[in-house]
Amino acid sequence: MSDVKIAVIGLGYVGLPLARLFATKYCVVGFDVNTTRVLDLNKGVDKTLEVSKENLEAVLKSNNDNQNGLYCTSDLKEIADCNYYIITVPTPVDKNNRPVLTPLIKASETAGGVLKKNDIVIYESTVYPGATEEDCVPILELISGLKFNKDFYVGYSPERINPGDKKHTVDKILKVTSGSNKETGVKVDDLYKSVITAGTHLAPTIKVAEAAKVIENSQRDINIAFVNELAKIFNLMDINTQDVLEAAGTKWNFLPFKPGLVGGHCIGVDPYYLAQKAQEYGYHPEIILAGRRVNDSMGRYVASEVAKLMIKEGVEVKNAEVLILGITFKENCPDVRNTKVVDVVNELIDFGTNVTIYDPSADPKEVAKEYNLEAQQTLPNKKFDAIVLTVSHSEFKDLNLNLLKKEKAVVYDVKNFFSSEKVEKYL
Repeated sequence: MSDVKIAVIGLGYVGLPLARLFATKYCVVGFDVNTTRVLDLNKGVDKTLEVSKENLEAVLKSNNDNQNGLYCTSDLKEIADCNYYIITVPTPVDKNNRPVLTPLIKASETAGGVLKKNDIVIYESTVYPGATEEDCVPILELISGLKFNKDFYVGYSPERINPGDKKHTVDKILKVTSGSNKETGVKVDDLYKSVITAGTHLAPTIKVAEAAKVIENSQRDINIAFVNELAKIFNLMDINTQDVLEAAGTKWNFLPFKPGLVGGHCIGVDPYYLAQKAQEYGYHPEIILAGRRVNDSMGRYVASEVAKLMIKEGVEVKNAEVLILGITFKENCPDVRNTKVVDVVNELIDFGTNVTIYDPSADPKEVAKEYNLEAQQTLPNKKFDAIVLTVSHSEFKDLNLNLLKKEKAVVYDVKNFFSSEKVEKYL
């Protein structure tokens, strides 16, 4: 594999850690249309916080030569001499929860523009079964003028990045691989096997690999929906849900899921990809969509519970000052895309409260751009009628809530993060 030169198209949460890993053994060119992102990376700065400055600088190159290392660029010509093209762009849904393949289509056009005979294009983006061969391959053929499985080949190896997780990094998570024919599958598997210490699993077809990825997150979504529904039921019974889960968890095969706000660009999105494809085949997936409905409703439910708690404790809801702790989609991660905390915020605003968002991890400019909301990275110097912990950032552990509370203030903890003496109610 000494002649391998890899282009990674898309240098976000998935692409950068993968490009960095491959660059320890291969010549890698990282391509991204975001010129600001590329400039930051060439300075050793990863604003997603997935790759440390030390690890990034250890592989960075200033020249696009054929030596091992990572060269980052926004110039398409720089990836023209690569022979493996790995596409790691996001696959979101629109406001009606319909799959948006635009980033995937554009990335396929990019790869098609530089594709040569015997090149291999590998997709990592989460899609519904069939998307690689039915939606992406025709674009590669059209743009390149080459014939699929004769002049060029395709693989699929679904991403398994867990943003913010410094323990389960890309090399430590077993990777599923696949190819458009048997020989390509082996090549793709060998490529990943050379850097993934956890090992690989070669799936028999690309569709199997696509389906495996999309059901991983659908399964988690359904399980979280189940405990979210339990939380609603136990709340009516005045039973602490966490206490119930801890007791049930003493059984060896009980699955340890917790209630919460299900956002992000995986669990909160992928089930819709599978659901749409199922509906194209004439099947309406009831359990998958029921789980999505439950989880999509949790933001409004949390806001309603906060308002009821305030009323119960004698706190006037209208014009109340409410502090939201955390706006990102998960803890210890700066990503605000598809965060369900926004649903809590908007519902509380509809109730007539004045909401302040504090999140040391989130970029206020990104929050404003995505949601037209104001967030701040420094702790506000004022007191509040209600405090709602929505994201369990480690920075929040040492917060002195008493300094932030008015006399009759309430604290609502979505994540079961604070100790019981600090909290009036948990989700």
